[in-house]
Amino acid sequence: MKIRVVAFFILLSISNYLIAQTHGESVSNLRCEYLHNPLGVDSAQPRLSWRLNDTELGAKQVAFELLVSTDSLNIVNGEGDVWNSGKTTSDKILTRYAGEKLRPFTRYFWSVSVWNNRNEKVSSPVASFETGMMGVENWTGSWISDDKDIHEKAAPYFRKEFKLEKKVSHARIYIAAAGLYELSINEEKVGNHVLDPGYTRFDRRNLYVTHDVTNELKNGENALGILLGNGWYNHQSTAVWYFHKAPWRNRPAFCLDLHITYEDGTKEIITSGKDWKTSLSPVVFNSIYTAEHYDARLEQPGWCSPGFDDSEWNDVIYRAAPSQNIVSQMMHPIRHVEKIVPQSISQLDDTTFVFDLDRNIAGVSAITLAGEEGTIVRLKHGERLYENGHVDLSNIDVHYRPVDDSDPFQTDIYILNGKGEKTFMPRFNYKGFQYVEVTSNKPINISKESLVAYFMHSDVPESGELVTTNPTLNKIWEATNNSYLSNLFGYPTDCPQREKNGWTGDAHIAIETGLYSFDGITVYEKWLADHRDEQQPNGVLPSIIPTDGWGYEWGNGPDWTSTIALIPWNIYLFYGDASLLESCYENIKRYVDHITQISPLGTTTWGLGDWVPVKSKSPVELTSTCYYYADAVILSEAAKLFNKPADANKYSALAAEIKQAFNNKFYHPETGIYASGTQTELSAPLYWGLVPEQEKERVAENLARRVEADQFHLDVGLLGQKSILNALSENGYAEIAYKIAAQESYPSWGWWIVNGATTLLENWDIHAQNDISMNHIMFGEIGAWLYKGLGGIYPDPNNPGFKNVILKPAFISTLEGVDISHQSLYGEIKSAWKHEGKSVVYSVTVPANSSADFYIPEGYEIQKSSDAVTGKKINLLLANDGTCKLQAGNYLIELFEKK
Repeated sequence: MKIRVVAFFILLSISNYLIAQTHGESVSNLRCEYLHNPLGVDSAQPRLSWRLNDTELGAKQVAFELLVSTDSLNIVNGEGDVWNSGKTTSDKILTRYAGEKLRPFTRYFWSVSVWNNRNEKVSSPVASFETGMMGVENWTGSWISDDKDIHEKAAPYFRKEFKLEKKVSHARIYIAAAGLYELSINEEKVGNHVLDPGYTRFDRRNLYVTHDVTNELKNGENALGILLGNGWYNHQSTAVWYFHKAPWRNRPAFCLDLHITYEDGTKEIITSGKDWKTSLSPVVFNSIYTAEHYDARLEQPGWCSPGFDDSEWNDVIYRAAPSQNIVSQMMHPIRHVEKIVPQSISQLDDTTFVFDLDRNIAGVSAITLAGEEGTIVRLKHGERLYENGHVDLSNIDVHYRPVDDSDPFQTDIYILNGKGEKTFMPRFNYKGFQYVEVTSNKPINISKESLVAYFMHSDVPESGELVTTNPTLNKIWEATNNSYLSNLFGYPTDCPQREKNGWTGDAHIAIETGLYSFDGITVYEKWLADHRDEQQPNGVLPSIIPTDGWGYEWGNGPDWTSTIALIPWNIYLFYGDASLLESCYENIKRYVDHITQISPLGTTTWGLGDWVPVKSKSPVELTSTCYYYADAVILSEAAKLFNKPADANKYSALAAEIKQAFNNKFYHPETGIYASGTQTELSAPLYWGLVPEQEKERVAENLARRVEADQFHLDVGLLGQKSILNALSENGYAEIAYKIAAQESYPSWGWWIVNGATTLLENWDIHAQNDISMNHIMFGEIGAWLYKGLGGIYPDPNNPGFKNVILKPAFISTLEGVDISHQSLYGEIKSAWKHEGKSVVYSVTVPANSSADFYIPEGYEIQKSSDAVTGKKINLLLANDGTCKLQAGNYLIELFEKK
């Protein structure tokens, strides 16, 4: 422990030294629609953003100028022939394109110049964005498939040859698929995405993907190849959610346009149509839910090469588009992000081997083998082992309803062709696992090097870093991030093995956790479009999104489906971008109005309640009404933001009515207790703001006493764990919140960690018989609390997007120090502190063009402060409310503990 602490302080010192050595200013991180140089932009007015890097104290942007052109040389020469915003007096670093009408299939170059408060002009490098279809009418290709029906298990190949006789300047493929696709040109897979396109409500909206294939094409003969997978579109596995009965279900199909621009300026479009050929592939079965089966004996070498003999292949058929709403997939793609080598291998008998990754992941395994033709190899993926060493699936296959034994759960099947060493890895599936049990029907040579695994997830950039002097807390944070990423596949899921469903409750619980650690806005904007697709006219949303129809009558309610309000609101707080909130405004209204209609007394019983509690189950009416209130408050605030005064007044009044009814129902003013006084019953009203101002101190004190009576252990479920730590930290009991967070005995997050968990579990009891997935995100609020409760980093609702940062660090007496940072739209926000005797040294970074309100922890006063870049002394002025207003800059602040 001492070595870890010393290393931590050395890192903190080095970090401060590097800050002090950094000078100058620049403009960087140019993004369009939150992506770097994206292809396939469909928005008529895409969002453009940038970052000012300037370490000068008080650095800010006072004006900007945006240039957009179809010629990069124009930008270099300072000309914006498509749009020149002119010098605009503003500190905004996010704006919408406002130039001439954008054309489809066009590359635009852009840059931004910024004037800082020293009247210095700083210009960015040149960035680009490229428009896509910009409307379904611009598609040329036809939707095609083979003539098989939904019961055909083999995945189809499609191919087309074409000849290029001129030199290619650039080429783009636009591909939409009902199901999943893998695209190849001349035997080479295009791109590094997997599981494209993203999962949507297929009969209401479909996504297309844009690929730059300039370098894949060659003069002369070329061949295009497509392999289609089922995904969620043609769900052939049977489970309790009935996806095999989805109203959209059909044999996978696709539509493709290849746009080629030659160096002489001429253009050509090669499309999907009747001139393509099709055949069944060696992928003899694929299920996004269970696994993939591959028969290497059916391989057709060269099937995607020019000159391949496809005379035995079949003609394709035309298909209707699954919907008329085909839009660009503008989000960070799913990738094989990390290669993981097994840490050990156990041989159970001549034909059975078990690989251990030593960590739980979502993803796939790849195995490299040689053996006799017809050898059948099974790869069973699971999270735990039986005592005899075999993989145990009993904790994750409970909702699977197989009709026979042909589709074993999380078990790939690979049949060798006897032609030497080959590698198999599934294309259209992912699993949740730590162990892989490999069995064969004949002995084969297997070693530890035969198998590797790949951690898969939406490849969102990291935006947070965190280290404390408590190793268990560090591991909890890492486990939380592992679970968050394991459940991000173009939409947030609950678990990567048993369900893969977009459970709404799990997602809103983890929204802050995700946004502090990852730049996930593109995934959430896509998923809230799924919400808008799924909402019924009366406002009701299903509990899982997307859905085949399951979840409208069970599992939904304010405690789950408040995602429609909570996620857009948090995106607004973290990014300062109201676009998603505005897009969902009418949906939030319909939702809140529906709850009001069925809840005439002001409280609501609609919901699931505090799911998987330790022992105390709080009333559904209490927890659901907290979320109903939160939705009404968000709606009233959104109405103010969008200049809708009538709505603002209406929903503000509704929130007040809910609050009054809630307190009349549950609050006992004579004792300061809500309901029976459990942890959830006390913390949820505090966290969500239903406690009258004059009663907060009493209720918080009662909560602290309740926790102490519970020996500083948790007694909450899903909803209570969202509120418990925050309610304590935000009401004067940060030390008690820390005791819970750092607890290492049952029930606690640390209990999982000391028992070997590398992800978060679904149940506090690691020996539970039910609800015991070992990679769930639903108890993931602690990941956000570490940023808030220890680092004190909060967005300011009055200046969102961290335009102003709220800093409320807690200098926990039993923790030696923390180093926490978050990459906001403006740049790095850092909050790091360490105890030095009676003093605390606090290191703060406020990014350029931003500011911060530093709330001095109770019992401390500032002794001295300096600029970490120049070393010069800074006199911080204390406001009447006990805060210090910090300009942009890097600070070293020494605080002394008052006696």
